[in-house]
Amino acid sequence: MMRLAMAVCAAALLTACNDQAAAPVAENAPPATATERPAPNPLNNAYFGDLHLHTRNSFDAYIFNVRASPDEAYAYAKGGTIKHAAGFDLKMNSGPLDFLAVTDHSEYLGVLPAINTEGDPYSKVPYAKELFSTDQVQVNTAFRKFADTLNVGKRMEEYSDLRTVKSAWHDIIESAKRNYEPGKFTTLVGYEYTSAPQGRNLHRNVIFATDSVPELPYTALESQNPEDLWRWMEQQRAQGIEALSIPHNANGSDGTMYERTMWNGKPIDRAWADLRARNEPLTEVTQVKGTSETHPLLSPNDEMAGFEIMEWYIGSPRPITKFDGGYVRKALKDGLEIEAKVGANPYKYGMVGSSDTHNAAGSYEENNYVSKVGIRDATPELRGSTPPAGKTWANYKPGDNVARFSTWGASGLTGVWAPENTREEIYAALRRKETFATSGPRIRVRFFAGYGIGSVSLTSDEGVKNAYANGVPMGSDLVGKATGKPDFQVMAMRDANSAPLQRIQVVKGWLDASGKTQEKVFDVACSDGGVINPSTHRCADNGASVDIKTCAFSQDKGDAELSASWSDPEFDPKLNAFYYARVIENPTCRWSTWDAIRAGIDPNPDLEKTIQERAYSSPIWFIPTKAG
Repeated sequence: MMRLAMAVCAAALLTACNDQAAAPVAENAPPATATERPAPNPLNNAYFGDLHLHTRNSFDAYIFNVRASPDEAYAYAKGGTIKHAAGFDLKMNSGPLDFLAVTDHSEYLGVLPAINTEGDPYSKVPYAKELFSTDQVQVNTAFRKFADTLNVGKRMEEYSDLRTVKSAWHDIIESAKRNYEPGKFTTLVGYEYTSAPQGRNLHRNVIFATDSVPELPYTALESQNPEDLWRWMEQQRAQGIEALSIPHNANGSDGTMYERTMWNGKPIDRAWADLRARNEPLTEVTQVKGTSETHPLLSPNDEMAGFEIMEWYIGSPRPITKFDGGYVRKALKDGLEIEAKVGANPYKYGMVGSSDTHNAAGSYEENNYVSKVGIRDATPELRGSTPPAGKTWANYKPGDNVARFSTWGASGLTGVWAPENTREEIYAALRRKETFATSGPRIRVRFFAGYGIGSVSLTSDEGVKNAYANGVPMGSDLVGKATGKPDFQVMAMRDANSAPLQRIQVVKGWLDASGKTQEKVFDVACSDGGVINPSTHRCADNGASVDIKTCAFSQDKGDAELSASWSDPEFDPKLNAFYYARVIENPTCRWSTWDAIRAGIDPNPDLEKTIQERAYSSPIWFIPTKAG
């Protein structure tokens, strides 16, 4: 979510902010008709989707002139065309997604459309007209009222009538029901819990197992404390309503997303660790506002740790300086340490990726990127990839908002392994953490561990059967044996619409004999027949390149598929550890370079010109056999 105190409409587009009409009905969307369901695959298929997306029902999306409905969001996800807030068409180049959750902010859900509807009681609030004024100062002043309530967790009295929220929530549920096509396309009912104490990002996406959900979502206006959200989820579960919570943008949490204390400041105890783990099995590792895997200052020996790092707090010109508590790899390590002390691990997270788009349409493709916040970043100039007319990079310095938008990325997606594309099976995969995240491309990655599973590759059905029968997939625990060490099997397949693969890595974190956490990255598969250096554990660079003038990338470097059978050369059966796979593509053009090429200018010299897209598996946790 954007900090609401920021300017909400570009001056050149202010007239559009008063448009009360809904966006046109989506064009070219496949009809939601029943089709013959494919037979379930006992070895599981890879399905891709987005678990974090906003429509006009989110207060911040609406003020950015977004008028697209949940129905239109689903139409886009199914491969259809919808309209952007600035009037141009939105359509994915890489084809439909397999599943989608619309996760509008529960706070003030549907309130902004009501304020902007003539005759609605909310339209009569004294500052309603100011919200949709052509005077930017008036808009900012009126909208700041919403920001202030989120920062302190207190609902505005003038919007205390929840009938509007209930109506919008009902529409979201009904849209999910209408657009669900079992076996072909899955809709998941969800929302975003938007806790932002003092502007720190503690947001969660709550995803329900079915479309039988509570009458109203729980909001940060009831409590900013995520512990209260989890307790509410426990209450719902006791009534038969199953859900999970997914933290996002930990990188913008000021180090508070994965703290070593509870909300009250006391050290984490077992009950709290169990409560969190039970309700939050997953965390969002990549999205438009950067990657939360790790940071160069947290992982100085990982040369790929600096990938798509968000440099400013959300909606603020203040640079991010606190990283501990804000990145997933460190949280996974801290979880091992906490578990050793209290007997439970609160940070036993599987990996997912999503867009967090506020356009009702995710930007997952570098060459088809439209950023995130409606008319605020709808053009290359507004998002910092081209200078204003009459300016050059030599005589133009972007303002804070533009500079911040320029560091956002075309990310991301969640992959799951499930027997069929149904709500039941997609949710079950999320629950068991047989999930992976990608920075946008539809890279498939599988990851198993076990004893004696290294003889058959995952590139064959026989190998997958063997891995499931004798090992455990990503997201699982592997219990150690008295003798021997486990094998790891990993396989990755490229996205045919993106670049070939360069390497597969395994990231290891462990708790050493002295009780301190450690980490190390191992390359385990090299493209182009490359050999891993045994002293550095790295592949040689495969020589893949990108022509910055055209964005053409090497067609003769990299592999369509990589696989490896690997065992940890530093394995210690007495130490708790986790392992996850990270798959790296060959370099391609970043979205900002694509924008510049289309404009016929040189790319912004302050931005990375290329990107190495990647995928992250969920971890496998090694649990030593207890003596005696």
